[in-house]
Amino acid sequence: MKKHHRLIATAALLTGALISFAARAEISDGVVKLGVLTDMSGVYSTNSGAGMLLATEMAVADFGGTVRGRPIKVISGDHQNKADVGSNLARKWIDTEQVDVIVDAIGSAVAFAVQNLAKDKNRVLLNIGSGAADLTGPACNAVSVQWVWDTYAFGGIIGNALVERGKDTFFFVTVDYAYGEQLQRDMSRAILGAGGKVVGSVKHPLGTSDFSSFLLQAQASKAKVVALANAGNDTANALKQAAEFNLRAAGQDFAAIAGLHEVRAIGLPAAQGLLSPVSWYWDLDDQTRAFAKRFFEKRGAMPSEFQAGAYSAVLHYLKAVDAADSDEAQTVVRKMKELPVSDFFARHASLREDGRMIHDMYLVQAKTPAESRDAWDVLKVVQTIPGDKAFRPLKDGNCPLVAK
Repeated sequence: MKKHHRLIATAALLTGALISFAARAEISDGVVKLGVLTDMSGVYSTNSGAGMLLATEMAVADFGGTVRGRPIKVISGDHQNKADVGSNLARKWIDTEQVDVIVDAIGSAVAFAVQNLAKDKNRVLLNIGSGAADLTGPACNAVSVQWVWDTYAFGGIIGNALVERGKDTFFFVTVDYAYGEQLQRDMSRAILGAGGKVVGSVKHPLGTSDFSSFLLQAQASKAKVVALANAGNDTANALKQAAEFNLRAAGQDFAAIAGLHEVRAIGLPAAQGLLSPVSWYWDLDDQTRAFAKRFFEKRGAMPSEFQAGAYSAVLHYLKAVDAADSDEAQTVVRKMKELPVSDFFARHASLREDGRMIHDMYLVQAKTPAESRDAWDVLKVVQTIPGDKAFRPLKDGNCPLVAK
């Protein structure tokens, strides 16, 4: 009888072990692997680059470095702002290195290519720095999310803000690829809807060093606002050269996506008074300052909104993997949409059906030199825009995941 009981107990233990093993086996190959695909050396590297990798590593460390006892690993690569380079690198990671999730893909041309690959290969894509609103519109899929910002929100915020202030005629200087086209489209929608007018536009290559001919066309247009539909170093360089031409002194204002690092690159004497939309700023409150201090101690620079957003997105992804007990892409993204989103980055937030993360946004203004306390104190919040007012309504995005 005792032997029979021992056999039953042994069988029960084996069954429990098999069940436990099966649950653990949901984490494919025993590792959760993240690939940070970013711009390490080009026009977006200050806002992404090595700081994007650091933010990802900080999120992994804060999560504990493992999921259900399985290690979390991080690798990184430079996509060089080329869609083919980005997609080829992502494909190699997925096919030969078992990467489960791609992080960042800044640069919308890269993001569209990698998002299609993520769908085909059933891997998660956390779009961080890429802003084309169509990523969660017609191009949306069940394994990709857009965490930080998009052209609909930023274009609407700055377009409305300037028209409300009497700046009602616009000339666009637009970077010549998908992001610039969509930012011009979405900002124009807001401008026209508020009663303003677009009087002309010109396109420039990504990463150009000479904006003189484009700015002279903008000056000749007599538009009250020169709208820069670009980002990163392109924005900073355009605004620096505009200061040399004294365009603002001559009465023309600027609409630009100019956050922390762009304003620092321009300098407050030239940037002061410039309005811009941002998704986050390091000096919003005690929570944001605490994260920024930790980041600064490791990097020697305050985090950009995109680097802070990467930390938030990666941490939420890892929580979802843990809660789902799986790293299968569609399972994890469904769980990400179910779990509440609340941290130092995302205020009043939720992850929507189309993959768009909805959270508060901000209209900021570059400080005057006299207002600034130190080299990193360059922006002040003028207005907080609730996420449901800033981002495109779900019904208007034409996302195939959304029932009509």
